Amino acid sequence: MLNKLLIVAFLVIIPIVLSKKFEGEEKPAWAKKDIRDYTDADLERLLDQWEEDEEPLEADELPEHLRPQPKLDLSNLDSKNPEELLKVSKKGRTLMTFVTVSGNPTREESESITKLWQTSLWNNHIQAERYMVDDNRAIFLFKDGAQAWEAKDFLVEQERCKGVTIENKEYTGTHAKDEL
Repeated sequence: MLNKLLIVAFLVIIPIVLSKKFEGEEKPAWAKKDIRDYTDADLERLLDQWEEDEEPLEADELPEHLRPQPKLDLSNLDSKNPEELLKVSKKGRTLMTFVTVSGNPTREESESITKLWQTSLWNNHIQAERYMVDDNRAIFLFKDGAQAWEAKDFLVEQERCKGVTIENKEYTGTHAKDEL
């Protein structure tokens, strides 16, 4: 029992003894300021000090702009199919796709049509966020850019789809060709 008590006391006292406490003039000038007087640089130093002993994030936890580029295996790709290369290069990257509704729809009509398309994509495990940018145009935002081409194949087959734009390339809807 005494051994356990000594071990607990030891474990409680060691961190107190080893923790560094600044004494008077040892503190840096920025640390002596009132917190309301901190500048952005002071707050940045405080954040750096806070994160000093943290382990670095895994690659998939990093913000997208800090993630390493995916390694492309060009040996398995068809050199005559540039879409396949784009699809592989956009894997794991955010990609925007513009979708135009055919005819002269109202904003509400376009919103309900694109919402239906979005739901159909989600039901097929293709995750896309939808944002209306015009009365007949929406942006579909894919967190995994490789899914944009699967979504394009679905969207161009829809009766009211005039066209889909991915990476500045226009894909005309199959039913929109009747309008031309």
